[in-house]
Amino acid sequence: MLDTSPYILYSDGDGNIFEDTTLYAVGRMGWDAVPVPEDEWIELPEGGSLYELPGRKGIGIDIETGGMRLCEKGWAVAAFIPPAHTGLYIAAYETQADAPTLPLFCYTAASWLNDKFYVPAVRIEQDIRQESAGFDDAKVQIGVKDMLAHYPQNRLVQHLANNCALTYHCPAARNYFMGRWECPVPSSPACNANCIGCISFQPEEETIVSTQDRLQFKPTAEEIVEFTVPHLETAPYPIISFGQGCEGEPLLMWETIKKSIIEIRKHTSKGSININTNGSKPAAVEELMKAGLNSIRVSTNSARADIYTKYYQPNNYRFEDIVESLRVVDRYNGWSSINYFVFPGMTDSIAEYEALRELIKTTNLKMIQWRNFNIDPDWYLGKMGITDTGECMGVGQLLELIREEFPALKFGYFNPPSERMKNFDADFAHW
Repeated sequence: MLDTSPYILYSDGDGNIFEDTTLYAVGRMGWDAVPVPEDEWIELPEGGSLYELPGRKGIGIDIETGGMRLCEKGWAVAAFIPPAHTGLYIAAYETQADAPTLPLFCYTAASWLNDKFYVPAVRIEQDIRQESAGFDDAKVQIGVKDMLAHYPQNRLVQHLANNCALTYHCPAARNYFMGRWECPVPSSPACNANCIGCISFQPEEETIVSTQDRLQFKPTAEEIVEFTVPHLETAPYPIISFGQGCEGEPLLMWETIKKSIIEIRKHTSKGSININTNGSKPAAVEELMKAGLNSIRVSTNSARADIYTKYYQPNNYRFEDIVESLRVVDRYNGWSSINYFVFPGMTDSIAEYEALRELIKTTNLKMIQWRNFNIDPDWYLGKMGITDTGECMGVGQLLELIREEFPALKFGYFNPPSERMKNFDADFAHW
């Protein structure tokens, strides 16, 4: 815990970052700049990084007057906080008229004090599966070479190797080629939603670009089974996950996935099978549960139907369908999670809190993955047509209230393997 407020950061536009000791750093909730309690600042975790925000002036608290004002010395600075951490406040800044739209990353507030960088965040997950220190590029390269040689005709292995692991440095793909934990299984080139912040497809006329290319083919069940069975058989704490950032909606390929699950379970009973999805097809989810699916993670920016619909712009499904998909998994005694996009000033609004409580109750939800929302804050709120986010409590208090009311509900950042589902509070630090 800090005993004094840290200072604001600014960039000179040439990749150099400085502190301004005339301004204390603040955060942002929705549209508003707000003070950050000193006990909510933590040291920037290993694997975190800092961004310059061109066309934006940082906002801070004048150390002499106590009033808020702009830092005129350079561009605002924000932090990317690594997986397993949830940000409590967005970077606070004023956007100029000619400022470019920011890429699809998270923009957590950042500060400086006593020769250290600080961010307002909490570690929400103890699993170390995506710790930067745990990756060995040499081992990834060897794993890619070995797997490509072992599965020379498998298009999915080639996609995971050349696109995901080597080009985009996807942590899940890199873990697969290091022979451990969660194995990604992209399965669908198409989607039935038109998410504003889609990371694999953006219209040509849009001011942002997707961060990665989408899968271009429909894999066969044989291709899926070929490389997932050995992973489940040999990896520690093994899990395979359909539905990745480099694809569309996996439920559009549910027949192929069902066939794959049935065939996988003919060969091995080890590990768990998960699907990351928008939950748009409850009937398909039920078929997958019957086939042997163990867990589901449904992504959402909100527990409110209107906010969800504005962002996802769904085709031929409704918010009620994703709720029903979670209920289906519960009826089959599966593990249900939501991939909850945390946007301070929206996620912690009173209206959202009440909606989230209702969602947890009606679905018997097992877990919330509190994920940082990778999106330009101004662009997002503008696209959504939101000028007033309503009364908010702060993300930290939201976490406390939900944990207090629902003690059985698990908090995290990653899909748990079957071993952890049985004993969620086990310590995985030895990984």
